[in-house]
Amino acid sequence: MENNICCPEEQIKELAEKLKVCGHPIRLKILCLIYREDACVMELWKCLNQPQPVVSQHLAILKEKGIVSSEIQGNKRIYSIEDDFIAKMVQSFAG
Repeated sequence: MENNICCPEEQIKELAEKLKVCGHPIRLKILCLIYREDACVMELWKCLNQPQPVVSQHLAILKEKGIVSSEIQGNKRIYSIEDDFIAKMVQSFAG
């Protein structure tokens, strides 16, 4: 194959890192729940039946990598999927 038809190396590295971060089962569940409806930590940990610190830790990793974002609404921090590539991936199995 010619080099000019291969995917750009930097893009491959970026996508591989995103997929690696999202590959954890709890993170995939979080993304699936957030895709269906933006949610706060309390809603997520109740739905996932996981301790709040565990869910918060996974959300922090997703946020650090730019996959999810959050905004304050009243006294809650609401999470949503920020990354279009990940949103499309999640849509394929959560849609």
